[in-house]
Amino acid sequence: MPEKTVRQFGLWDSPITPKGLAESVRLNSVLYDSDGKTLVWHEGRSGRGVLLAQSSPTDAPRDLTSEISVRAEVGYGGGDFTVQGGFAYFAVHKDGRLFRQPLSTGPATPITPQFGTAASPVVSPGGRFVAYVHYDGDRTDVIGVVDAEGRRWPQIFTAGHDFYMQPRWSPDGKRFAWIAWDFPNMPWDGTRLYVAEVLETPGVSENTGCLPRLGEPRVIAGGDDVAIFQPEFSRDGKRILYVSDETGWGRLRATDLDGGESQWLTPEGVEVGCPAWAQDMRTYAVLGDGRSAVAAIGDRGFQRLHRVDLTRGETEVIPELAEYTEVSTVEASAPEASAAAHPSRTAAGSNRFVFAGSGPKIPPRIVEFDLASRSTRIVARSAGETIRAEALAECRPISWPTTDGETAHGLFYEPASEEFTSTGKPPVVLLIHGGPTGQAVAAWSPNSQFFATRGWAVLVVNYRGSTGYGREYMLRLRGNWGICDVEDSLSGVRYLAEQDLIDPDRTVIMGGSAGGFTVLQTLSQYPDSFTAGVSLYGVANQFGLAADTHKFETRYTDTMVGPLPDDAQKYHDRSPEYHAHRIKRPLAVYQGEIDKVVPKGQSDAIVDALKRSGTPHIYHCYKGEGHGWRKRETIEHFYSSLEEFLREHVIFSVK
Repeated sequence: MPEKTVRQFGLWDSPITPKGLAESVRLNSVLYDSDGKTLVWHEGRSGRGVLLAQSSPTDAPRDLTSEISVRAEVGYGGGDFTVQGGFAYFAVHKDGRLFRQPLSTGPATPITPQFGTAASPVVSPGGRFVAYVHYDGDRTDVIGVVDAEGRRWPQIFTAGHDFYMQPRWSPDGKRFAWIAWDFPNMPWDGTRLYVAEVLETPGVSENTGCLPRLGEPRVIAGGDDVAIFQPEFSRDGKRILYVSDETGWGRLRATDLDGGESQWLTPEGVEVGCPAWAQDMRTYAVLGDGRSAVAAIGDRGFQRLHRVDLTRGETEVIPELAEYTEVSTVEASAPEASAAAHPSRTAAGSNRFVFAGSGPKIPPRIVEFDLASRSTRIVARSAGETIRAEALAECRPISWPTTDGETAHGLFYEPASEEFTSTGKPPVVLLIHGGPTGQAVAAWSPNSQFFATRGWAVLVVNYRGSTGYGREYMLRLRGNWGICDVEDSLSGVRYLAEQDLIDPDRTVIMGGSAGGFTVLQTLSQYPDSFTAGVSLYGVANQFGLAADTHKFETRYTDTMVGPLPDDAQKYHDRSPEYHAHRIKRPLAVYQGEIDKVVPKGQSDAIVDALKRSGTPHIYHCYKGEGHGWRKRETIEHFYSSLEEFLREHVIFSVK
């Protein structure tokens, strides 16, 4: 290697370009068809959602929905599609209906009326019925059911709760399971797992078009203070698996549906579940042999795939997949399909599964793994992956002391380059995740690599209140949003300075949504704490958030701040809009014009205050964008303008 060129930290030329980031596609959920070999997955391309299908490893993938944008829009989305029996069933962006389309050839046809919006479709084992989560667009959520061809008007399958997610049919179609919860809870606070018998309705067996109905539901697990996530029936239908945080950690558990006995399948101290911000999130799958599962188990921000013995409750990491430290949408091939495709194999050796995964140096991929042959196949890539791993930054877990004698956690990236080096210490960007209930994991992070490859250090803060470190750690933010997250950000940058890892005079705090709130709250309460700030659609007014946000988060502030009107003073104290005159460090504000979660008016109020006080700032409001960027032109402009802003106000700032 040639000798590295000496250049100031923060001014390195980087292989991570705004254009390159804008051209990447988003790889979302991936599923097998019931034949066990056809894969269908969802890609986000600029502002469109596209389904792709691949019938075999030797077949080229093809677009199924070139004329339709596939996106479910219940809450934050997710649960965009399902696939069974040679058909894909999906929700259409800005339409709300469910559509059915053959995987071979033929157009998509609607199977539900244009009323409200649907998500998380699941097809009954016989392929005759589709159950789905439905939101009427006002206040009501239910689980509905419709015949798979849409010949009859849908009917309500189950109702009576404020929210529903993750509906599931049993393998024989005789039972049905779902998760439900009610205000003021969020799905990580407390939910319940229900199972009901699918009753024999007159005419159903004779195929007259009548829809099934459910018997009296029974609660299998969960409660107001126990969160349940992702139910899945065992292959024989006798047990139901789910993730429960009853013991303080999100652990995989199985319950016998007839006898009621339960068994923990994963250990304490690590997490299988994650906060259910979207519909149909999947962190594990029951494998084809019926005796084991594959699960993404998280520890200190690093998720790794493990095989779980469903009899003994033992776990072992899958070493061939260790490079993937962020995993989502785990899906297993059906057992009968695996046996048909590989008749010479035993049932225990016919397990294949697919997942979406990434790592700090690996952009998102869709990956298929065969446990019998121990072979890996990359099905799809989100980017060209032309950048050498040596040019990218490593990521490591980090912990530091914070207030009240407690410990905060995060992920740390040191500057990385094959071409450049610098003297002194690097500037630092603190990245604050959204939520606020959430976790930054060791995934491919465009923001982190964008900065680290330009000569910045990056600290991703998993403040007290984040998930992934046990329920007790998550609960620390209850009533303390705007306190713990701020304190942990301040103590984090102090810790890095004490460890001589950063230049304490060149520091930036950046975050989106709830992370944007932390940015605004920190800069208004501690005006000299950072050199500059970056707020993406940040919450500026807690009263407005409680009054104007979408249904999913309507009561979120009850637990994060406090119930109104009793805690009105807390809302005032933790609304940066009322204290924005105290912000004196340069601030970049970015906003989506049609954001329904944090409406544009919140950023407008902050910018108006910055204008009055004369605080240096930039403001970009992107037309047609909501709560996050989807369009290529938006992403490219965002990174370009951000780099220009930070060069002017941080790298070249006068001390």
